[in-house]
Amino acid sequence: MKRTLQQSLLLALVTLFCLIGAGCMGPRIKGYKTKPYTVRGVRYHPMPPRSALGHTETGVASHYSEHWLIFPGKTATGEKLWPWTRAAAHKTLPIPCVIRVTNLTNGRSTKVRVNDRGPFIRNRVLDVTKPVADELGFTRRGLTTVKIKVLSVGDGPYRIR
Repeated sequence: MKRTLQQSLLLALVTLFCLIGAGCMGPRIKGYKTKPYTVRGVRYHPMPPRSALGHTETGVASHYSEHWLIFPGKTATGEKLWPWTRAAAHKTLPIPCVIRVTNLTNGRSTKVRVNDRGPFIRNRVLDVTKPVADELGFTRRGLTTVKIKVLSVGDGPYRIR
């Protein structure tokens, strides 16, 4: 009896977790976000999806978080940004897209989905969430030099490689 109650509570919690958007369902982005936008008086023009494929760039990356305790932040695509979310932000890549990020300091690399805009600090090319920074090995330093390469653009039927 007690075990059944515990299982029922666990199932209810998992269901609630999924319903509030913790990532049980994949992203639902139709098309690409490529509209020009302005931040702090600077106008940014995201590149077209086809020309972004294979794009490489080298520069400084940092890490960020948009959540507060148990309340998720939101990305430019409207997706929830939880503390465990693996994501990245770039100023001009079409979003969403998948990139390979290589930490040039230690050689570690990983794939990550770009679904946010930023970093809006001069001389930075990429912001990644803490789990990605942990994987790349630069959480404690805060900044590192990276090389990025666009592997694919879009989700589902809009995905191009």
